[in-house]
Parts: sequence; structure tokens; C-alpha cells
Amino acid sequence: MGIISKEVMDNHSLDTCMALPLQALALKVDDRTRMKDLEERARMALREASSDTASIMKLIDTMQRLGLGDHFEQEINTILQAFSDSNLDQEDLFTTALCFRLLRQNGYQISTNVFQRFMDNSGAFKQLLSKDIEGLLSLYEASHLGACGESVLLQAMEFTKTHLRQSIPFTENGDGKHVLEAIELPRHLRMVRLEARRFIEEYSKRSDQNSYLLELAKLEYNKVQALHQSELAEVTSWWEELGLAKKLSFARDRPLECYFWTVGILPEPKYSDCRIELAKTIAILLVIDDMYDSYAPLDELVIFTEAIRRWDLSAMEQLPEYMKICYMALYNTNNEIGYKILRKHRRNAIPHLKRTWIDMMEAYLVEAKWFNEGYVPKLEEYLENGVTTAGSYMALVHLFFLIGEGVTEETIGMMDPYPKLFSSAGRILRLWDDLGTATEEQERGDVASSIDCIIREKNLSSEGEARNLIKQLVQSLWKDLGNELVAPKALPLPVIRCSLNMSRTSQVVYQHGDDNKFPSVDDCVKSLFFTPISF
Repeated sequence: MGIISKEVMDNHSLDTCMALPLQALALKVDDRTRMKDLEERARMALREASSDTASIMKLIDTMQRLGLGDHFEQEINTILQAFSDSNLDQEDLFTTALCFRLLRQNGYQISTNVFQRFMDNSGAFKQLLSKDIEGLLSLYEASHLGACGESVLLQAMEFTKTHLRQSIPFTENGDGKHVLEAIELPRHLRMVRLEARRFIEEYSKRSDQNSYLLELAKLEYNKVQALHQSELAEVTSWWEELGLAKKLSFARDRPLECYFWTVGILPEPKYSDCRIELAKTIAILLVIDDMYDSYAPLDELVIFTEAIRRWDLSAMEQLPEYMKICYMALYNTNNEIGYKILRKHRRNAIPHLKRTWIDMMEAYLVEAKWFNEGYVPKLEEYLENGVTTAGSYMALVHLFFLIGEGVTEETIGMMDPYPKLFSSAGRILRLWDDLGTATEEQERGDVASSIDCIIREKNLSSEGEARNLIKQLVQSLWKDLGNELVAPKALPLPVIRCSLNMSRTSQVVYQHGDDNKFPSVDDCVKSLFFTPISF
């Protein structure tokens, strides 16, 4: 088991995707000129935004949902900073909740006290709010950014969900559809690039659309899609030159899916180099995962794990030939990434990167021993180990150094032991992996999943009960992630966002296997990388 499961995407579909014609890797000169004009109009709109809080916040929200936030980061931060220092006592529920959500998701401190005036003397939300569908929906979306112990937001989530469900039969103009979509998957849980595409298509049908923002969003989406295609070409070329899939019969050949994860975790266009390097680590992780999971005998895995602990080329001399190939690929790729970090950010990250791989091999060996002994662990024991085998620590530590923002001696110290932020994101990844693939992996005879663990531990009568409990656990883990958005001494915001995005992407990758009314990974890949938005 690893960050990419064996069942979420089939090779036939990948081949079909790769066979689709790629768009030009650069915008036409006319398009670039047009984008500059549209950007200036949007920038001016932000600068000249009225003093009406609702109008300003709606504009910022629209820009970010359309995938344009990066273009106007400085202007948006200037506006949000001003609002974080003011009070919202005069605003309605819709505006208060929208402002709260935008401030939280952009890293600004704001207290849940802003919602107190919408509550009665008993501490419950006022019933008269139940008629304000727009306000309820705004509060519902804001409630998902709550941290542990923020009881106001827990109440808000239950209050709004109840009344929004009741409102669906009575809503008009497609509002019921929006309410239902929000209840099924709140914005805070959606993968950023997929949501941008979905919202562009929704926004194009709205009567209140801003035509120049819509045009800019379409141009930007296609421009970023072209960037993704060039990055994917580089990853694929590296993978073919490395030759692991050709040399090792057991190795998964999934460069496209590896790259899909990186776009989910790092959606911002500026992180191009980081996506490419992360995709390399995930591709190698898959091969080693397969070796531990389904190919190598236990005695050889013990020797391989010990060689990884030593992290020295001389340690691989005792290994079988196929293990030497894996060892060399990992060793060289890790050192190359470490060199790039040193050259760009002047930090020696190799000891930290190496540690994540050693930890992962030791965790893989634990799973191999469990399988060999027929041992079903307790849920907590399983998750503690499964966070590591999912690749979450490896990916997030690599990104911490690759991004390089906010890397200080203090924040480096937060990497050992791994921060709870990484653990919570990794647990969500592991649990969604199990929800999406447990049936197939059980049929293949793999190690017990969290579903098996919880059924045995709680003596449940059905798999459905176990799945519901796991989804409740995922929801509580999102509260742990929310703690980082309000923590006074947190990790750098880009790394927090990577952790949130890893959790979002794991849901996209695995949710179809749990509930096929959600789109498959194949459909998401085609939408993101191979189908431009039409004008």
C-alpha cells in the first residue's frame, strides 16, 4: 500500500490520455497581450473596490475560485489584512461567514466570536436564520474551517446542514443543486484545480458573471494546462530514462498518476520545479512499495531495509540484482533532489530526506511481517504505521525543503518528530485509500486495512458500519488540520496548504472506489491535463 494504490487508474485509460493531442505549450502572442489587459482590469477592480464588505469579499472569492488568486496575491492580501484588523459587527450572516472563511483559508487570524450575535441566549443559532438560504450556505462553508474545540463552528455545521437539506425542495433557479453539491462535498474539501475548472463552467452560466474575469480565467486555465503538459513530458522522459518499469517486472508504470498527485498537492503554477521533483519521488515510492507488498520474500526485505538504514552504496553489494536497481535509483534521485535544494535554497536537506525514506522502509517491513504472520493490528497501531507507508511524511518533508519558504532552524526543528499536521493529513490519505481500495486489496490477500481493524476492534456486524466510522474519523482529522490555520506558531503557510491539499487529493483519488457517483481519476486527469476549456 502506498500513496498511489494499484486500482485507482488502469493502464488502458492512461494510454488513452497520453494519446490525446497536446495543445501548444505556449499561448499565442495575442492571448498573452489579452491576458495582460484583463489582469490590469481585474487589478484595478480590486484597488477601486467599494467600501461594501460583501462586494469586496465576493470579488476576492470569485477570483480565487476561478483559479486567479495567484495573479492578485498582493492586492488580495492587502485587503484581507485590513479586514482581519477590523470588526464585522455590522455585517449580515452571509458576509460575516464569507469574510471569516476567506481570512481563515488565506492564513489570517479571526475568532469565531464574530458569530456570537447570530446566536440566542441559550447559545444556539437563532431560528430566524433558517430562512436565509444564502447566509446558511455561507456559514456552512465557513464551518468546515473549524479547529478542535471550536464548538460554535460545530453547531454551525449541524444547524446549517439541517436547514439546508430542508430547503432543497423549495429553492429556485438551480439553488437547490448548489446546496446539494455543497452538502455532498464542501468547498474546503475540494481539490483546487478541479474546483477551478468546475467553477469556471458554472460561472459561465451565471447571469451576474463578470465577463472579463471569466475570459481571464479561461485563458489562465488553458495556459496552466499547457504548463502541466510540459511538466508531465519532463517527468515521463525522466521515468523512461530511469528504466525501472522495463527492468523490474513487478513495478507499476504510472508517471501520469504520480504527476496527478503533485498537481493536487501543489496547484499553484509557480511550483513547477517542485511538482517535477515530487513526482519523481512518488514514482520511485511506487516501485519500492510493490517490491515490499507483492514481490520480495521477507528475508530479502530484511536485508534491503538494513541496507537503506546504512544509506551507503557499499551496503547494496549484498543485495539481489533487482534490489540493487531499486536502491541505486532511490539513492541517486534523493541526492539529486538534495543538490537542487542546496543550490536553490542553500540548505543541506539530504539528512532529512534520507530519514523519511529510512522510516518508510522500516514501516513497509512492519507491514510485510504482519502479512507474513497473519496479524491484524489495532486501528491506532495500523494508522501510526500506515501514515508512513502512505508516503505522506516523505512527500511533505520533501516539499518543505523544495518550496523553501519559511525554512528556518526553528521550523526545521519541527520536522523531528514529524508535525501533527503531517500525521493528520497522512491519516486522511491512508483512510481514504482503504475506503477506495480495501475490497480489491483484500481479494488479492494484502495486509489488513483500517476497515478490517475497526470491524474486529469494535466487533461490528457489517463493513458499512466500519466505513461510516472511518468517515467520521476523517471528519475529525480535518479539525486537527484546522488547528494549524489558527496556531500562533505554525509551519509556513505553503506547507500547511500542501497538507490540506494532500487530504483533498486523496479524497478525489479514492472516493470513486467508495461511491461511484463521484468522478473517476481517469475523468479528472483528462479534465486537468488534456481537455482545454473552450471559449
